[in-house]
Order: sequence, then structure tokens, then C-alpha cells
Amino acid sequence: MHLLAGADLRLDAAPIDYILLAIYFVMVLGIGALARRSVSSSLDFFLSGRSLPAWVTGLAFISANLGAVEIFGMTANGAAYGLPTMHYYWIGAIPAMVFLGLVMMPFYYGSKVRSVPEFLLRRFGSFAHLVNGLSFAAAQVLIAGVNLFALATVVNLLLGWPLWLSVVVAAAIVLAYTSLGGLSAAVYNEVMQFFVIVAMLLPLTFVGLHKVGGWQGLVDKITAADPAGAAAQLSSWPGTNITGIGNATLSVLGIVFGLGFVLSFGYWTTNFAEVQRAMSAKSMSAARRTPLIGAYPKTFIALIIIIPGMIAAVLVPELAAAKAGVQNGVTYNNAILLLIRDLLPNGMLGIAITGLLAAFMAGMAANVSSFNTVFTYDIWQAYIRKDKPDDYYLRVGRLVTVVGCLVAIGTAFIASSFNNIMDYLQTLFGFFNAPLFATFILGMFWKRMTPLAGGLGLIAGTGTAITVDVLNRQHVLNLAGQGASFVAASAAFVVDIVLSVAVSLATRPKPDSELVGLVWSLTPRDRLRHDDTGENAGWYRKPAVLAGGVLAVTLVLNIVFW
Repeated sequence: MHLLAGADLRLDAAPIDYILLAIYFVMVLGIGALARRSVSSSLDFFLSGRSLPAWVTGLAFISANLGAVEIFGMTANGAAYGLPTMHYYWIGAIPAMVFLGLVMMPFYYGSKVRSVPEFLLRRFGSFAHLVNGLSFAAAQVLIAGVNLFALATVVNLLLGWPLWLSVVVAAAIVLAYTSLGGLSAAVYNEVMQFFVIVAMLLPLTFVGLHKVGGWQGLVDKITAADPAGAAAQLSSWPGTNITGIGNATLSVLGIVFGLGFVLSFGYWTTNFAEVQRAMSAKSMSAARRTPLIGAYPKTFIALIIIIPGMIAAVLVPELAAAKAGVQNGVTYNNAILLLIRDLLPNGMLGIAITGLLAAFMAGMAANVSSFNTVFTYDIWQAYIRKDKPDDYYLRVGRLVTVVGCLVAIGTAFIASSFNNIMDYLQTLFGFFNAPLFATFILGMFWKRMTPLAGGLGLIAGTGTAITVDVLNRQHVLNLAGQGASFVAASAAFVVDIVLSVAVSLATRPKPDSELVGLVWSLTPRDRLRHDDTGENAGWYRKPAVLAGGVLAVTLVLNIVFW
């Protein structure tokens, strides 16, 4: 396990930095305590009573994603691969977020389901529901471990505590406010955390660019450090370095289909850790606008996350040496910590440390709050203890929150074994999200798909992704970078679709009367519309207008950084 342990790599925090950190933790726990007052039912605890405005859920939607995936994973990717990492945002996020807001949310919110697996229960029945409930619960505690490991790494650097103690303390902080106020505490903390994170990343980006001599200075330094590989790092297409696919055409296909369609749509449209924020909105209009509002900051956050990673790879001596092949114990995961250490003075260092902790806490809280909802509603209530009073499930939810944090402590040490945690996360997304998206999209638009096909497709798709990953680890496929994840996700999607179609044609579908509101062709159009009067009125609140605007911005950025 690689850790920044040497005294010369410690973050040299001063009293002012610790004061800023203490103020932040007081605010976090205070929000949790205040949110507890509004929790009187399980719906309040798990979905905030469906009472939150769109701007709150929109910012929480993005902040929940700004965990270790973004801050450690994407800066690591920026340091390792350069501009092709932008595809994770402009190809691998924005189109899927638009699709979620325009197409998927009317089904989710209109059906009043409490979780994504519950939607599968209504569409396919208990077999697919149980398969997805178990796989989703496993995925969330694994991903929570990634955020917890990143959080503990910062505590380890700041205070010099052993990693195990840092992990336990970090988990206890997240547990405290999540178990107090449920989703409301997580969401309102995520809104605050969004601004804290941006306050960290903006100065880091500008100071870093100034230090290297602006954009052209960064280009020159990357070219000087790696003349042979500089072109691949400074152009987003064809992205051969990030896919590990030497053929330019196949590399583009892997990015567009594997990342831009299968992994991206699979993550953004079916990952309950994200969708849960939209489900907590106060109206159908607010729910549809949630991912669309979040898409605007998402387009620009790419610049202040990936560019610092590129700067760190040429400005931080230890990381530059590691990238050149020197085994010095430093990994790409360390990129942002090393850059903070080298660039920011005290005071600003405190803001940066707070921003890092805010990011990882937001990510972990999103995982834990979605885990407790799915476990309580979709496993415990559905199959173990049915028809209990509501306060019973509220108590179970709080207890499961504790269990989720304890399990995440164990999975944090799995994440610590990866040189680039983005490799690990993309592997998990291929296992869990890609087959789920295949089942969802086929079941939503093809009424003939049967319950048995829904469950078998999920199992076969996940098994296929795991098989591809094992073959690559055994050097049968020899895919470098994150190409193995793209291939695994694509294979899982195709196998799931093919098997689901074959099984559906051989088995009996549900009657049309049971699929109203769950299948596009059988749902009256008025059930997919939202009220556009009162607080939902105004052209700037129309989902189509918000979607068109963010797609235009994304297209321009793709051209600028081509």
C-alpha cells in the first residue's frame, strides 16, 4: 500500500488551518442535528419527505459525485493521461445527465418508487429486484470504501495518525450526521460542501497555472518531460493512452460506446446514490431539473480538476519522477495532495484540506444514504421483515447506516491497494452499472421483456464484466489504461441485451395492464408531463431549454480542447 508517509511529504498545517477545519466540522454536525428535527417517518429519513427545491437537489446531485471519484481519481487521471480525461465529463457524463432529466426522471418520480431497485420490482418482479438490490448494496459499500480511504489519507497526512485510526475517525464523522438527519442532512451538507470544494479547486488551478507559466507553459513542460507521449496527453481525441487501444478508430469507438454510452448512461441513470437526490425533490419539474441544473457546474468542474492533475505531473518533483518510471512510493492518487503541499500557503491550505474532506465526506455520505435506503426497503422490508410499523423501518435504517460505515472501513483497504483508484472505480461500474442499464433501457422501451429475462440478464451481464476483468488481469487481453473497463462494460451490456431478448422470446411477458407507467409505449403522455405553473413557471425552468443549453456548452468545450 502506497502512502505519503515521509516527514517531507506531510501537509504543514498551522493553527489557522485547524481552526478552519474545526469550524467546518461544527457546521457539518450542526446541519445533521437540525435535520433530525424534520425526521418523523422513514420517508423523511430516506427521501427527505420529497420536499427539497430543485437548486438544492441539483447542487447535491453533483456534490454527491464530487468524492474520491473526482478529486483523487480524476486528478490522478489528469496526471497520468492528460486531456483525454475530459471525456469522463463531456462524453461520459453530460449526455447521460440530460437523458436522465428528460426521459428517465418522469418514470422514476411519477411512479413514486423509493429506490431504483423498487422500480425493477414493479417492472420485472422479485427475482430481478433481489438481484439488483444485493448487487447495488455491495457496490455502494465498495465505493464508500474508496471515499473513506481518500478521507483517511488526508487525516493521516494532516495529523500523522496511523491509517487504521484515520479510517475509523473519518467513518465516525460521516456516520454521526448521516444517522442523525438521514438524507436531508446529507443533501444540505452536500450543498455546503460543493462551495467548499470549488473554493479549494479554483485557487489551486490558478496558482498552478501561474507557476508553470500559463497554459502554454504547461504545454511546453509536458512536451519536454515526455516528447513521445505529449501529443496524446495534450489532445483529447483519439484518447489512445487512456483506452490502451492502439488503433485510433477503435479507441474512439471504445470511448463513445464503452464510456459515453454504456458506462456513462449506466452510472448516471441507474445509480441510486445520484438518482436519490432527484427523487427527494418537491415536484416532478424539480426532479427533472435536478440533473440538468447539476450538469452546468459539471461541465466546468472538469477544468479545475483535470488541469491541476496535469500541472502536478510536471511541477511536483516526486510525481514527475514516478511518471518517468522511478519507484519512489508516490502514486498518481497523491497528485492533488502533493500539489496542495507545494503551492498553497497557510490559511489557503486550511481551505484546501477542508475542501478535500468535504469532497470525500459528500461522496461517502451519498453511498451510505443510498445503501441504507436500498437495504431497508428493498432487502429487509421486502424479503425479511414485511408489514412492520413505519418507525420500525426508521430504526432499521439508522442501524443499517452504522453497518454500512463499518463495512466501508473494511473496503477502504481494498481501495488502498490500487495505484490509481479511478481504475478500481471504473472496474466496479462495469460490474454493476453496465448490465443494470441494459436491463433498464430494454425493459423501459420494450414491453415484451419478461421478468425472468430481467433477472438472468443482470446476472449474465455482471458475470461477463467480471470475466473480462479476470482475463485482462491474467494478461489474456493485455489492455492498458482503463480500456479493460470500457471493454468489460460494453461486453456486459451486449450480453445482457442478447440474453434478455432470447429469454423474453421464450417466456411469457407481464400483461400490459401491469406495465402502465413503467414502459414508454404504455404510459399516457400526460403522466410524463409536469406542472409548469407557479414556482415551476418560466422559460428558464423548462427542462428542454436547460438541456439544450448545457449540450451547447459541452459541444463548444469539446471543440476548444479537441
